[in-house]
Amino acid sequence: MRRPLNRRLRAAAVLIAAAVAAPLAVPSPAAADGVVIGGSPVQVSDSPWAVALASRDRFGGTRAGQFCGGAVVAPTIVLTAAHCLSMEVLGAPLETVDDLHVIAGRNDLKAAGGREVAVRDVWVNEEYDSFTNAGDLAILTLDKPLPADHVIPMAPAGDRAYDAGTAARVYGWGDTTGQGDYARSLRAARVRVLSDAACEAAYPGNADGTYLRGVMLCAGEMEGGRDACQGDSGGPLVARGRLIGLVSWGSGCGQAGSPGVYTRISEVVARFTAP
Repeated sequence: MRRPLNRRLRAAAVLIAAAVAAPLAVPSPAAADGVVIGGSPVQVSDSPWAVALASRDRFGGTRAGQFCGGAVVAPTIVLTAAHCLSMEVLGAPLETVDDLHVIAGRNDLKAAGGREVAVRDVWVNEEYDSFTNAGDLAILTLDKPLPADHVIPMAPAGDRAYDAGTAARVYGWGDTTGQGDYARSLRAARVRVLSDAACEAAYPGNADGTYLRGVMLCAGEMEGGRDACQGDSGGPLVARGRLIGLVSWGSGCGQAGSPGVYTRISEVVARFTAP
């Protein structure tokens, strides 16, 4: 049974519902300009809904404090992963992090430009299960709105973007090799949505997590080579011009037989648009 929304979450839920009811025009595909794992650089101007979650106090200024990613689904609402805001990742309680912000419209994290917008409020899914990794969702409410063209439509249940075999892209500023080589500029990797059966076979339940159809999806190449990695968590998985997933977990980065697992956006849409 769904728990009632608390007061802090209601405004975010209204904005998410509005975004689903009246989606914006489908964004154009991001354009690669050269060589995440197996990915290529892309222009953030072609994918402005991909934002960096940052805190210089916690992660220093080398890469503007970036530590996770997020997806803009309404001018003041960013979706990201619950585990990004955990003590394990932040190294401190969330309530003590005073400079949490998102970086939007900046391709190179060490450059100027774009926007740095403070996070006014945070909702972390209290049903997030760090053992199975189910419910890996957090909602950030921004202090100031981003432009309307930064918003990406979310794919509801039944959308063909979730079909197995669908071409998709995952975006982030994370590790590009699995060896701690973090990107300064936004990258994207081409992956394919995999069937629930393939995902369940890859993750039947072990120390890494358990694949649960309905609330998760996985994407990649079963032979490995293309995947999200550390630092990409919370970032967008996009197919057919719509947001279908948030980077959540997996076994290693780009390993054969271990595709990336994502929080399924159709479940988020259902949760926040239900009567």
